[in-house]
Amino acid sequence: MKIVLFDGICKLCNYSVKFIIKKDLNNHFKFSSLQSEFSKKTLAKNHLNHLKLSTIVLIEQNQVYTKSTAVLKILTHLKGYKWTRFFLFIPKSIRDFIYDLISRNRYSLFGKNNSCMIPSKDLAEKFIESA
Repeated sequence: MKIVLFDGICKLCNYSVKFIIKKDLNNHFKFSSLQSEFSKKTLAKNHLNHLKLSTIVLIEQNQVYTKSTAVLKILTHLKGYKWTRFFLFIPKSIRDFIYDLISRNRYSLFGKNNSCMIPSKDLAEKFIESA
């Protein structure tokens, strides 16, 4: 199982989760908002409790990926996006510079929800409840 931790109030992040769910034909992914107790405990367990809500996190086979690496690793599991793995050859510092630029401005560009997304009943199994 692959776990994606995301900013639950970020509209761009919520759109991204919906996109992943739509393209995840093999049900690889489960999701949890970074605001949840599950995410806080998971980040602390992986010595990442210093992370703020400005990054996406992918946990896959006991490996933790953040920022652009997490995005690209997620995309490689989605139908029609395997080709994006070639972007992993671009130096991480360059990829993360672009990621950070978007991340810093995501609320002003895409907006912010007042609360975390509540999944519909048919999508509830995709989300990890907070502990």
